[in-house]
Amino acid sequence: MHTTETINGVNVAKLVETIQAIRQQPEIADFKFRVTNSWVDGGLNQTKISGFFGACEEVERERSFDLDADEPPVLLGRDNGPNPVEYALTALASCMTTAMVYHAAAQGIRVESVESRLEGDLDLHGFLGLKDDVRKGYKDVRVSFKVKADATPEQLAELAKFSPVFDIFSNPVPVSVDVEME
Repeated sequence: MHTTETINGVNVAKLVETIQAIRQQPEIADFKFRVTNSWVDGGLNQTKISGFFGACEEVERERSFDLDADEPPVLLGRDNGPNPVEYALTALASCMTTAMVYHAAAQGIRVESVESRLEGDLDLHGFLGLKDDVRKGYKDVRVSFKVKADATPEQLAELAKFSPVFDIFSNPVPVSVDVEME
């Protein structure tokens, strides 16, 4: 595909160039995303996002992003921001939408609109350590899309599943935890 066309807000020529560059130099596909987080009080903590490693170099963003996370009062917080599991649903919704739109653009599929609704079931018995047989996180997540596009629902669902966050939710990811004392 040789085009300078923009489909779904995606520069298809640049997307094709990126794919070709990765095929020729696979190491540029390795990215490391980072955040730093500081606890403030109670359930409130703040995350800063300012840079990442990608395309074989450190990339400093033009501006950093500061995100507050808290708990609602029913979970003993002050409701100063979404709670972490709501951020997880946000990440899933955003990434699946981006994956759908980018992959549709690469296939020449025009998308006019995408809306999604996500809902996750979480049982506090796991988080509170009250039942060993209950997960600490979501036991089920449902994603519903409403899309206007030149494709079938089945095609769009498959494109959305290219999402890295969908993969994170769908497959176990090794997570190591290290604690240093001050």
